[in-house]
Amino acid sequence: MEKADVVIVGAGVIGCAIARELSKFQLKIIVIEKNLDVCFETSGRNSAVLHGGFAYDIGSLKAECCVEGNQEFDKVAKELDVPFKRTGKLLVGNSEEDYEKLEATLKQGEQNGCEGLRMVSEHEIKKMVPLAKGKFGIFSPNSGIMDPFQYVVGLAENAKDNGVSFFFGAKVRYICREENGDFIVEADKLIVKSRWLINAAAMGGPKISEMAGIPGYYTTAGNGAYIILDKNMGNYLPMPVYPVPNNFYMGVHVTPTIDGNVLIGPTGIEMEDGDDYSVSQETIDFLAQSASKIWPCIEKRDYIRNYCGNCAKWYDSSGLIYDFKIEIRDQQAPHFINMVNMDSPALTSALPLARRCVNLIKNREVLQNNVKFNPIRKRPVRFAEMSNEERAEKIKENPEYGEIVCRCEQVSKAEIIEAIHNPLGVCTVAGIKLRTRAMMGRCQGGYCQMRLVKLIQEETGMGEREIVYEREGSYMFVGKVRM
Repeated sequence: MEKADVVIVGAGVIGCAIARELSKFQLKIIVIEKNLDVCFETSGRNSAVLHGGFAYDIGSLKAECCVEGNQEFDKVAKELDVPFKRTGKLLVGNSEEDYEKLEATLKQGEQNGCEGLRMVSEHEIKKMVPLAKGKFGIFSPNSGIMDPFQYVVGLAENAKDNGVSFFFGAKVRYICREENGDFIVEADKLIVKSRWLINAAAMGGPKISEMAGIPGYYTTAGNGAYIILDKNMGNYLPMPVYPVPNNFYMGVHVTPTIDGNVLIGPTGIEMEDGDDYSVSQETIDFLAQSASKIWPCIEKRDYIRNYCGNCAKWYDSSGLIYDFKIEIRDQQAPHFINMVNMDSPALTSALPLARRCVNLIKNREVLQNNVKFNPIRKRPVRFAEMSNEERAEKIKENPEYGEIVCRCEQVSKAEIIEAIHNPLGVCTVAGIKLRTRAMMGRCQGGYCQMRLVKLIQEETGMGEREIVYEREGSYMFVGKVRM
């Protein structure tokens, strides 16, 4: 049996942010994740946008934490070495009704504390994004784009460097309390005894909440599908372009990624099945038609992939919960913290939410500072980002940098090997893909996937029947194949 001061269930952006914040104190912290990696579900399947905070109700926790997270992100990105750019964002409209909604959004944003928001004319829109369509709009200068994978991995790796333990493939099956109030958490692969329990399980959150002593919640999935466009379209979209929003759905938008692709999406369909990640042709056509109204540059020849993210929508007896909710019920379930309804803009708001969660513990017991806490995490270097001089120097140091495994993204053998030996011990094909961008180019792994798999085998000694793509059971092979 493992022993801990705090157990966190869920290793998405919220769970990893809480783990990092708690590692600033002298605590034994364990993170339990049912999947085989961090950032596996909602946190890695989104628009990868740093939101400004103007689209949320005045006085809401969403507005407060989003603005706070936006304002501090330059510092956070530097500490965790997260690729990030403040591109700004445009919201565009055409009708009188659109104009009224944008005026209301502007006023709401100003009251939420967003800085620099302003209305812009069609002429200004054309100067900012020449191919965008809109007679007027709002410009948000502090919005931006980031690498969500590197952000969540960075939070987790920094937490681990500061003493946090991570257990993957460990779905929680049972929670009970001992007479002294400690939790016993039984999961696949381990049993943990802990003084505190934090629920950051998103879609699985209501079940964890009920087992810990707070019933009455259930979730549906906010289903968001996307199309990824090839990098040849990235130069035509310098910043995200959105339609007129409401406070609950931002609409189908177009977003440049930090690596140069373009994302089209998401849909906003509510579903019961949070494990359904399918994307139909009908959905793809809908995304293209909707986005073309604000950016008419979408052609099938530029599609390289589609994907889907499911965001947990929490309900209680009163109906749908719209705001973030950080819950502790001292009489009903002492030492249990519920992170309820951590949907968008949770990526932007993660660390502010984590600090509020940690403060609930600090208000109930004295925590000793971890004087050895180090906020810095360096991500592995990327060969594709180096100058020719830097590449030559790296190859001189290690000839494996001179062997390109992924041609589309210029990922070297050295980078793949380093990723296989990552600090979190993750060794799935998707895990290596997200850490290096191998298989994320135009051919989507047609050239490099088998080379990546071969390196996993060589570095780990895993048999071909042990290698999984991303989930437990997602085996790549049933026997030997020619590489």
